[in-house]
Amino acid sequence: MQQQIWHQSYPSDFPKEIDTAGISTLVATLERSFRLYPDRIAAFCLGEALSYGRLEVLSTNLASHLRQLELEKGDRVALMMPNCLAYLVAMAGVLQAGLTIVNVNPLYTPRELEHQLRDSGTRCLIIAEGLTQAFEQIADHTAVEHVLTAPLAALMERIRAHESGQAAVQPDSSTGSTRPLASVIARGGNAHPGDLRVTLDDIAFLQYTGGTTGVSKGAMLTHKSVGVSLELILLWLAPPAHDAPISIVLPLPLYHVYPLAVALLSIATGSSLRLIPNPRDPVSVLDELRREPFDMFMGVNTLFNSLVDSPDLQRVDFSRTSYVIGAGASVQQAVVKRWIAAGGMPITEAYGLTETSPCAMFNPPGRNGSIGVPMPSTDVRVVDDDGVPVPLNAPGELLIKGPQLFAGYWNNPEETSKAFTPDGWFKTGDIVTMGDDGFMQIVDRKKDMILVSGFNVYPNEIEAVAAAHPEVVECACIGVPDARSGEVPHLFVVPRSPDVTPEQIRQHCREQLTAYKIPRHITFTSALPKSPVGKILRKDLRR
Repeated sequence: MQQQIWHQSYPSDFPKEIDTAGISTLVATLERSFRLYPDRIAAFCLGEALSYGRLEVLSTNLASHLRQLELEKGDRVALMMPNCLAYLVAMAGVLQAGLTIVNVNPLYTPRELEHQLRDSGTRCLIIAEGLTQAFEQIADHTAVEHVLTAPLAALMERIRAHESGQAAVQPDSSTGSTRPLASVIARGGNAHPGDLRVTLDDIAFLQYTGGTTGVSKGAMLTHKSVGVSLELILLWLAPPAHDAPISIVLPLPLYHVYPLAVALLSIATGSSLRLIPNPRDPVSVLDELRREPFDMFMGVNTLFNSLVDSPDLQRVDFSRTSYVIGAGASVQQAVVKRWIAAGGMPITEAYGLTETSPCAMFNPPGRNGSIGVPMPSTDVRVVDDDGVPVPLNAPGELLIKGPQLFAGYWNNPEETSKAFTPDGWFKTGDIVTMGDDGFMQIVDRKKDMILVSGFNVYPNEIEAVAAAHPEVVECACIGVPDARSGEVPHLFVVPRSPDVTPEQIRQHCREQLTAYKIPRHITFTSALPKSPVGKILRKDLRR
């Protein structure tokens, strides 16, 4: 284990270490692609295409506007929108302005949104037009001073209308300075935002994730950690030479760290990103897959499982496809078999975490059922509860050390300290085994986190919401297996009266929680198992 036995499983031309001295900031990566590939299509979504040359103009204009708002280097700008061209423009513009991106799930309820905006100290919010009502309910409780509303589609048409003077500028609202994104981009004056001297140690993304307490907290991903992760992904996937762009179909949401990394991979290689706003709509996903051949497709277990039921999967042309990647959660073997039987090509699993920016492990093409072996320049340990390395093939917690690790949790030194060992190893909370060849498999999770379609769901949050219902005496939540989502929340409730129904509890949760966090199963019980000191024992509910 201490001998890094996984190196024996590397391809013959794979280095054991990468040269981190050559890592560039994400701003430099953007500028390089703008310079090399101005005429290539950077992204396509909902019938609209965006070239790298146009992306440069629009994002530079946005960066100039953000600087004119007197936002200072490192200030946080939240992006709350589904996959769309506006997201890429906003991401590039915020980075070029020397600011930090806070990715926000567009499905968040006002309560969840308020926590993230308040915790991050967000000063500017770029939000999809149809989502503003959620923000308006909590705007006065945040530090947000500026709001830009982004269209899901027809971005280029909106910008042209503003450039020609045919569209009116939206007036300021009571929630702050609110303007259409298309308007500020069109009137940005094409002025360069100036030399901000962005460094590798600057925070590029505050990527929110849960913790041992269930409270969402911001993982600080620096230009260096994300840049290293990008370099590792490039090494692993080995995309074709830059003389011809590759085509990447991406239905997974860009606010999630792995799809975000794939989007950065696409930009770095001058590739074409084919975005799908709604991954829960298998028809739209299959329509995009069938539109023309592609080189790469990224999904999760839930998505693959929904696509295999359609006969249209057999009509997808995989002849040019190098990778179908499964990430965010383990792809169940039953789903893999159904996928291949229905006409799909083999799925290659990837493993990473928000805290590893996200790349940590890799698999050879077409291998699944394993999280793979550690990336170059990445060291791992598998340890018992006392931190002592366990023998090969024995279960233990996975610890990781490498240059792609995050810089800690935003304004949360206590949680940061809990996340690392005294000698600097990140504690993943995943229980794994390592085989003789260095390949690892996940056995279980040390924490009580529930993984729903690749999204972290924490029982404490669900319990806190459910317990606020007047008819709930106490409750406890666990994850249970689900054929579609991998896991779903199962809530056990001690009711106050016999008249309350599970649907009433579920409706209460629906008002406070994103859809995937809502308990799928609710069981009423007369008592919950507890320890002698009164702590609820979730493990006893799993029996």
